[in-house]
Amino acid sequence: MMNLVRAIQVLLAGVLACWLVTGATAQTAPEAPLTLVSETGRRAVPTEIIGGREMIALEEVASAFGVVVREDALVGGVTLAVGGQTIALAPDQPLASVGGRIVALPAPVTRVDGRWLVPLDFLSRALAPVADTPIELRQASRLLLVGDIRVPRVTARVDSVGSGARATLDLAPAAAISSTVDDRRVVIRVAANALDFAGGPVAGTGVITSVQVEVPSTLVVALGPDAATPVITPATSGDAARIVIEVPSAVATAAPPDPLLPLATPAPPSATPATARRPPEAVLDVIVIDPGHGGNDIGVLGAGGTAEKDVTLAVARQLQALIETRLGARVLLTRDADRTVPLDERTVTANNNKADLFLSLHAGGAPVETVSGAEVLHVRLGREGESARLRAANAVALPVLGGGSRTIDAVRWDLAQAPHVDTSATLASILVEALARRVLMGPRPRRDAPLRLLMGTNMPAAMVEIGYLTNAEQEQLLRSDPYQATVAEALYDAILRFRGFLETGGTP
Repeated sequence: MMNLVRAIQVLLAGVLACWLVTGATAQTAPEAPLTLVSETGRRAVPTEIIGGREMIALEEVASAFGVVVREDALVGGVTLAVGGQTIALAPDQPLASVGGRIVALPAPVTRVDGRWLVPLDFLSRALAPVADTPIELRQASRLLLVGDIRVPRVTARVDSVGSGARATLDLAPAAAISSTVDDRRVVIRVAANALDFAGGPVAGTGVITSVQVEVPSTLVVALGPDAATPVITPATSGDAARIVIEVPSAVATAAPPDPLLPLATPAPPSATPATARRPPEAVLDVIVIDPGHGGNDIGVLGAGGTAEKDVTLAVARQLQALIETRLGARVLLTRDADRTVPLDERTVTANNNKADLFLSLHAGGAPVETVSGAEVLHVRLGREGESARLRAANAVALPVLGGGSRTIDAVRWDLAQAPHVDTSATLASILVEALARRVLMGPRPRRDAPLRLLMGTNMPAAMVEIGYLTNAEQEQLLRSDPYQATVAEALYDAILRFRGFLETGGTP
């Protein structure tokens, strides 16, 4: 027992010596003040940096939490009476006795200019367990939360979308919101006591100039002079909320003609239907999303019990909602429930509905648990010339009413993708870029492979492995609503950019 006591004394002496070496009396002000938020409002709480450690005066603790502070002349320390319990502090020990239980502190209590100061961690380590009210210190955002209050964490980002821009605001936990547009601002009022916006104001791009918080709980998206009417789309998933604000540009992207030059005579429309540009409203009019596996085919099963078939369906449903809400396109799922769908039936769904895009969603598995990240696969046949030859060789003449015949092409099933391989490769590149902005990518982000599912599709097609369920950390992400929503947003962004690629006649 004596050896244990001696060891503890040596340890405490070492900790105290290290703290004294740093200079306990070197005082500076912190870079940002600490803000106390409670049901009655908010106020600044002064703190000081002493010996490289942020400290708070016990007089501020007494004022904020209604505790009684007394100096203990017998031991030269100080005690706090909190909710019927006592916290004892000694100036030479980085410890606190909380109701007889010892709690370690990063530094001892210290006396400076007649005031007692304790390390900031004292609030969460020693005071919070015995206080009559909840106490939460969010040091990164400089918030000290007192009482049963609601302070959602907020993250924001601004992305360019064509000539416009999109602001995406995420709140956790979710809270009721209301929105208005006034004086070139989108104002989002959140039903909360305050907002935890640790990153501070977010700089904008294009028609969105910034995103910032106005006290106490209002988010403001500032718009530029060229901004058109914004579209605000709130959504809730579990205990998180997302607000997407689409802001188009009111300025036409085409440059006006030079008044000094004669206007060019428009070229006559092409007589060849195959080379005629489709009108923009017809681009990506029908999109087929294929949630991999289903029913008896569970796909990859993670160690934690997460099934690939469940993850792919969840992401597919979120992606369907994003596309239908924002693009107005018709979206078909090859399965909308947990049922078995044969491989060829998935392709038939896309071909029979004359889909403009086919996207298959999967989650990967690997024998090595460290493999993780998203990957995109597409078909690389290199047989476009053979496809054209086969179409001519397999042409079939069918009789028509009134006499004569009509020739149709008969293309082998395994070459249906051949005319679209280059466009599918572009789609894959766009998907990789969009995913890489938001999620971890795998060791080979983009691959080509002779996948039967894709080879039979007669439209641009790609397969996305959204992560590896055999990686324990990534399995936890794949089963979470926020990560699934992030993947869906990335896929939506890629589809939006791919539509732009098609609308410009295939120019990346």
